[in-house]
Parts: sequence; structure tokens; C-alpha cells
Amino acid sequence: MSASPLDHAPSTTHLSYEALTLLLQRIFIRQGTSESVAQVLAENCASAERDGAHSHGVFRVPGYVSTLNSGWVDGKAVPIVEDVASGFVRVDAVNGFAQPALAAARSLLVDKARSAGIALLAIHNSHHFAALWPDVEPFAEEGLVALSVVNSMTCVVPHGADRPLFGTNPIAFAAPRADGPPIVFDLATSAIAHGDVQIAARKGERLPPGMGVDSLGQPTQDPKAILEGGALLPFGGHKGSALSMMVELLAAALTGGNFSFEFNWSDHPGARTPWTGQLVILIDPSKTTGQNFAERSQELVRQMHAAGLRRLPGDRRHRSRAKSQEIGIEINAQDLKQLQELAED
Repeated sequence: MSASPLDHAPSTTHLSYEALTLLLQRIFIRQGTSESVAQVLAENCASAERDGAHSHGVFRVPGYVSTLNSGWVDGKAVPIVEDVASGFVRVDAVNGFAQPALAAARSLLVDKARSAGIALLAIHNSHHFAALWPDVEPFAEEGLVALSVVNSMTCVVPHGADRPLFGTNPIAFAAPRADGPPIVFDLATSAIAHGDVQIAARKGERLPPGMGVDSLGQPTQDPKAILEGGALLPFGGHKGSALSMMVELLAAALTGGNFSFEFNWSDHPGARTPWTGQLVILIDPSKTTGQNFAERSQELVRQMHAAGLRRLPGDRRHRSRAKSQEIGIEINAQDLKQLQELAED
């Protein structure tokens, strides 16, 4: 019997960054966002997929769609930007996504940082469901140092506690350097990102020890046990737990956003996006004395390599980015089919 054409169908395909972004824009608009919100979200998801951050790329799209359909978030919200002080900008995201709120305040924030040397952006009433590094990397490409924190939904047990309270509460940092791309890292204060646990569960993979506990509070390597009544642990024990607490204070208490435990989405079945807050701090290193900051950053990189460090934070993303720019972004064929269906419904 001859083989079916499906037996030889490729399991993956490749799309350009522009093509993937346009496809994602169509999905978001089809699911009820404004064109401007759709563009920001699409660029964020496409950038994550391009750079190999799969847990925050197209994997997130069904969650966005489910959330938008639940009525939990306003996909057409127009952020309200307030010029609070010489180095302080406040944005009410109006129950919309955080990235459009950041985009709305971006030029004012940069102007303040260049004028005062440092500026702070406080976003509240917002939803953040994406990788955090795309929020800070563009600032470093303009020569600024950027730090951002955002809190999430309750899913992490504080060190020494017996029930979840914190979110995964990531921290992202970006700094310019000479002769190379910015130094960028984006890390969850949990032992593993929540999205990576979801992907492991979908693939039927086990997790390394120390990532989480089951519904009885017992250590487990089963991602499904963590997702179904269990919880994540902070990285580094009390150290990661302290950083997660700091993120709650900066991203929620300082901005006027919700703590990870302060919102209830039970009346919105399908909601996935945490309704919290975000803080962004920009520093203009040209205001300092001494050598050029980017050159000093480059010297640090040289010394790190001399000490035997082979890979810097962000190196893997940049390799994935270069490969994607050369041959296109690799997408699982089934995932692409799902995206196309969501765009055409």
C-alpha cells in the first residue's frame, strides 16, 4: 500500500518574523482587541518565538484568546498616562494589557530619564502574560539601563511557608555594551517559569528536583501535580523568596496594582492573565563620571569570558534570533494550523 502524503508531511514549518507578527495581529483583532493592542501583543509573542523563548511565544496565544473571550481583560483599553513628577510616570492600564501601557508612556519615560538621569514608570490595573525581557531590551539599545519587575498570580510557596502566596514574579534587566548586543536577563523568582511547567506537562516530561510540590505539599517532579493543586517553589530557597517579596512590593504595593493574591477570576472562566502591576526603572549612564558605561560593560564581559564563562545571559536568545532571521522562525505545523484557524474563525 502506498504511503499517505500525510506520512511525509513536515512536522515544522518556517515563517518570517513579519509573517508571524501579521498572523498574530489578525488573531488578536479577531478576538476583540484594538489594532494598536494587537500590534503590541503580536510583536511581543513573535519576538519570544523568534528568540527561542517558546513558553512565552505562540504557546501563549490560546491563553490570550481564552482570556479575551472570558471578558476578564479589556482588549481595547486605552491607557491613561499621568506625568506625576520630574522622574515619575504613572499609567492606569484600565484593565488592559501592560505592554500597551508601557508603549503609551515610553517616550515620556525616556525623556524624563535623559533629563533627570533616572525615571520610574508605575503601571497598575494591568495584565502581563508575556516574557519580560522585550520590555527592557529596547531601552538598552538606546543606551539606557533598564530594570523591570512584574508580579503574577499566586502559584509559589514562600520559603518556610506551607501554602502558595507569591507569583512567579520575574525580574528583567538590560544594559548597553560596546561591540555587542545589550546584556539582558529575564528570570522568574520561582525555581522554574510557570509556562515551562505547562510545556513539560503537555510533553509528558518530568521536571528536575526542587521545582515544586503537589497538592499535599510534598516534593514532586510531575508537572501535572504542580499545576493541579500543587505549587512552585522559589529559586534558591530564602533568597529567591526574598526577591519575590520585593517584586510584590515594587510591582503591586508601589504601583497601586494588585498583589498576586488580591484578585479573583472565578467569575471569568477561561481567564489566564494575572491582574497585577509592573514597575520599570530607567537610568541614563551618560550622567555618571568615568569611562563610557557601554565600554565598562564590555570590559566586564571580556573578564567573564576570561574567567571561563562560555555563555552570557541572553546569548542563547541571540543565537536563536540570528538563526530565525536567516531561515525563518520554526513553528510546529500543528501549532501553525491552530493559529490559522484562530485567525479565520
